[in-house]
Amino acid sequence: MNISMTRIQAILMKDYKEFSRNYAVSSMVLLPLVMAFLYNQTGANTINIYFLPINLTFSIVTTYVQCSLIAEEKEKNTLRSLMLSPASLGDILIGKSLFVLIITIVSVALAIFLVGYEPANLFILAIALLLSAVFYIALGTICGLFAKSIMEASIIVLPIMLIFSFGPMALALSSTYPILKLAEWLPSSQLLLLAEALEGKYSMTDVIIPMITIIVWSLLSWILAAIIYKKRMVD
Repeated sequence: MNISMTRIQAILMKDYKEFSRNYAVSSMVLLPLVMAFLYNQTGANTINIYFLPINLTFSIVTTYVQCSLIAEEKEKNTLRSLMLSPASLGDILIGKSLFVLIITIVSVALAIFLVGYEPANLFILAIALLLSAVFYIALGTICGLFAKSIMEASIIVLPIMLIFSFGPMALALSSTYPILKLAEWLPSSQLLLLAEALEGKYSMTDVIIPMITIIVWSLLSWILAAIIYKKRMVD
């Protein structure tokens, strides 16, 4: 699969222009940041509270923006032209994801700062956050390939926000409802469990299991995104 940096950069700049012109989408970046600031003002200092705006950033910023950018392409009938262009699958997927990845990194960093979270091991946590971003971008890509407009995109991502952002909160009810123990294997829950482990004496298992879990979710999501994308090319 040929990768062209020129084509990737062109797609990146196109997404930046579309994002900057669409205030309904770009303004969503502020929501988790405002929430992080408000949580900080309440004096809450638990890992669960710290990671609520962080996980919301992944859902609201990463998944929603990625979904909306792809849905807008479909709404304007430009995605089909992009699919039929000389750009390869890798060019398109990387180009459509790179801009959202940059926004995610900045937004997550600001959310961590505003909520007042000081990670015990920033290096390991940064790797896990980056892997999580890759997963949520894949989710946004899948949602965007199904959405026909930005309006539909805002509806399609709602289950993602509920399941993955608030999934860790379900663990508190798992003793009453055992079925909710499945939420432990969500990437957002694994990210929280990793952060909790890093605050104390942790073993390699405490680090490797969450990392592998997030990587598996990411790989499966991107494989599904590629399959759906190729199917859309022949529809």
